[in-house]
Amino acid sequence: MATQAIATYSRLAVEFHPPAARISLSHPPINVIDLPMMEELSQAIRDIESRTDISVLVLAGQGKAFSVGVDVGAHTADKVAIMLGKFHGVIRALIAAKKVTIAVVHGHCLGGGAELAMVCDLVYTTDSAHWGFPEIKLACYPPVAATVLAALVGQKQAADLILTGRTISGTEAAAMGLANQAVSEDQLVRTADETAGQLVKLSPAALALAKKAIYAWDSVHFDKGLARAEKIYLEELIKTQDAQEGIAAFLAKREPRWAGK
Repeated sequence: MATQAIATYSRLAVEFHPPAARISLSHPPINVIDLPMMEELSQAIRDIESRTDISVLVLAGQGKAFSVGVDVGAHTADKVAIMLGKFHGVIRALIAAKKVTIAVVHGHCLGGGAELAMVCDLVYTTDSAHWGFPEIKLACYPPVAATVLAALVGQKQAADLILTGRTISGTEAAAMGLANQAVSEDQLVRTADETAGQLVKLSPAALALAKKAIYAWDSVHFDKGLARAEKIYLEELIKTQDAQEGIAAFLAKREPRWAGK
């Protein structure tokens, strides 16, 4: 069927081509996830979930990156509660989606961008993509990764990525279990499309129930774990001098001066 564009967005390109739909992050140059994008992502996911003719949702990034993550400016003490509420609303909507979700990752996939990708059911990445959770370098931590990452890559690997904030390649991300497969840049879209092509031939009802069964064991842990991670972030972390300094230093483009408290 012909591609059908839907509601106009300022931060996304959203298309229906039943029985699949595609959301492309479109906030040049590197797809920073700001509050307007979070709101648009929530709306787009709702729109797609309401369509009975859609069984697969593809999530990608336009331009030179999937996403470098959530806007650092939204982490300040006066904005962080609203930011976490909106961003985690998007994460919860992706996890609860009845559609099979496929992340297609190229370029930088960092912080909140990596969290968006990793909660999709299937993930395909270029081997040269840059994955990471650099929040610790701002004296922060990634709440979704803190909750989910160990289930994907194991406790020690999760601790390594979160505590060091190091960046890994798409090849290493796939080897760890963050992605299903790492391929060359010119094979990425074709690889994801081939999987989507297989999925759309299957029963949408069976796919939705299979997803529900796959995540049944972890669903309670996720809900409680993310709530606890949010509580620690808002009631403890963001009140530390170091978290405030890390964000201020990043915005001022200077080296942070840690107080250790």
